[in-house]
Amino acid sequence: MTSRRSHSRPDSPTRPTSSSAPSRRTVVKAATAGAVLAAPLAAAIPAHAAEAPAFLHGVASGDPLPDGVLLWTRVTPTAAALPGSGIGPDIEVGWTVALDKAFTDIVAKGSTTASASSDHTVKADVRGLAPATDYWFRFSAGGTDSPAARTRTAPAADANVTGLRFGVVSCANWEGGYFAAYRHLAARGDLDAWLHLGDYIYEYGTGEYGTRDRVVRPHAPTHEILSLADYRVRHARYKTDPDLQALHAAAPVVAIWDDHEIANDAWSGGAENHTEGAEGGWTARQSAAKQAYFEWMPVRPAIAGTTYRRLRFGKLVDLSLLDLRSFRSQQVGIGDGEVDDADRTLTGRAQLDWLKAGLKSSDTTWRLVGNSVMIAPFALGNLTADLFEPLAELLGLPKEGLALNPDQWDGYTDDRRELLAHLRQNAIRNTVFLTGDIHMAWANDVPVNAGTYPLSASAATEFVVTSVTSDNLDDLVKVPEGTVSAVASPLIRAANRHVHWVDTDRHGYGVLDITAARAQMDFYVLSDRTRADATSSWARSYRTRSGTQKVERTYDPV
Repeated sequence: MTSRRSHSRPDSPTRPTSSSAPSRRTVVKAATAGAVLAAPLAAAIPAHAAEAPAFLHGVASGDPLPDGVLLWTRVTPTAAALPGSGIGPDIEVGWTVALDKAFTDIVAKGSTTASASSDHTVKADVRGLAPATDYWFRFSAGGTDSPAARTRTAPAADANVTGLRFGVVSCANWEGGYFAAYRHLAARGDLDAWLHLGDYIYEYGTGEYGTRDRVVRPHAPTHEILSLADYRVRHARYKTDPDLQALHAAAPVVAIWDDHEIANDAWSGGAENHTEGAEGGWTARQSAAKQAYFEWMPVRPAIAGTTYRRLRFGKLVDLSLLDLRSFRSQQVGIGDGEVDDADRTLTGRAQLDWLKAGLKSSDTTWRLVGNSVMIAPFALGNLTADLFEPLAELLGLPKEGLALNPDQWDGYTDDRRELLAHLRQNAIRNTVFLTGDIHMAWANDVPVNAGTYPLSASAATEFVVTSVTSDNLDDLVKVPEGTVSAVASPLIRAANRHVHWVDTDRHGYGVLDITAARAQMDFYVLSDRTRADATSSWARSYRTRSGTQKVERTYDPV
């Protein structure tokens, strides 16, 4: 474990002005009758729930700015006002921000109203804070205080920042295990923020998604989520997890969604895990999922209904965050040439233009891209049948064999070609894609032409983090951890010369440490995802040095 990096506190922090506003994914039918809903709603409440009003789902902050941060909580105003119930009185919720945990040096306070229309979730977009400063915040309602939590503002836009450190996670299936990865990140005490790259929740019913045939702990509701109430209950269930609460209370989150916040392999007009009619209409389901997401997550969308936006951390980093589900064309099979069709898109025209413009105009040392699906090309190569079949299942590929994964950038090659050409033509350096989704850890160069690499250029680099708990390759094959990776990893690397490392078998998280000289990802793994007390250990580290656009191994974590 690294020691905590000290952050200086300004002698005379700017006293803030404040503002706040309430804010607002097999076919299994969602229950609608109140009597049927009562059990799953109650299951989203901890067994130790106190008398209402109470803050049973923790507190959180997100999207830090140099002068502010977005605060979040959910209040339970009465015992009957359970998540997803749609009932319960309005209640005034106060919030307080201070420079110390004891709240003796208060710098901002205000109040807002929690109501059933937003599932009694509230957000306070606090501004006027000092840059690069640790703050403590809490909420209060009806004489009850929430737990206190730490947050941190971003450095000033023109600040010469010497270093930044981010936790990086994705793919947390509640039924697959416990969220020890979050606990270990929370315990570090040295994070400027943490990035969640998608699949914060999963939409499936109990036992319907991979858990090595063992449901470690059941979802609420137990059926596949379809309605607004369903999505609210599922979010609420997740936020009863003590390790997730601890991480939210330790540092601000910067989150994007992938598919499972809505439905597996979602695209703009539907999803693999959505049956039109039998499961209602896609438009209504997607709208419900997005509404619940924005209610329950401390995310400040720059454009309503999407998660693409940009944050800046001094002169060192700007972070472009993508939404790769809302605008994409439907996934296609391989072999019909449609993956190269210029009329198909992963990003949508507006988002791709926004990304290109932001990368070109950036004056920071590093350009990070929060990216929910892998951008580096991936050929399966000559994998044996016993390995190909489970890998194809993990990636959602037809078992007869494919060269690539059509749900990733591989399925939308025109968008990727355009973006990488833009990086090369404009000599845009130090672009690093940070990716989740695939339940494996990777360290990749991103080649302009994978077929001729390494003779052709690398336009960027990519660090992919493994899953917190969701099944990876050894789970699907049901063999001891590390067994599959020892065979599959060399074969994958032989077929993909731009891949420096792939671990197909373990669960964990990443810690990204950035200085002007390099961006380094330290990969950490868990001892056992099914144990709440799982330990964490360092696995590998890779870095990209400034100006190289290539990944190299380094033999110690930061």
